[in-house]
Amino acid sequence: QLKLVESGGGLVQAGDSLRLSCEASGRTLHVHSMGWFRQAPGKEREFVSCINWNGANTTYADNVKGRFTISRDHAKNTVYLQMTRLTPEDSAIYYCAKSRLYGNALYRAIGDFDAWGQGTQVTVSS
Repeated sequence: QLKLVESGGGLVQAGDSLRLSCEASGRTLHVHSMGWFRQAPGKEREFVSCINWNGANTTYADNVKGRFTISRDHAKNTVYLQMTRLTPEDSAIYYCAKSRLYGNALYRAIGDFDAWGQGTQVTVSS
């Protein structure tokens, strides 16, 4: 059974960087696209980034483009989210997720993902 575990969150100051990791166990993720989402208190879960199965293609939400970088390491069955120039508006619980379908496509909708981690908290102080 697939299990996704996020790590790397924490409390940082505005302008700092963090790298989140999402390690999978129980099943390989090699043929699936992977995504990162986030949810702030009182807000809906929102899309952050997605990477296709081989890492060749990525997409980002407009509000993180140029600051965040998604990547993956098949050997470690792990997906990463490098976050730079963090602002208080980036504070949220960050979740990784596995795409429902195989293939090369990139996804943004929550319904396109069928397995989720428990989340890791990122708090950015001003």
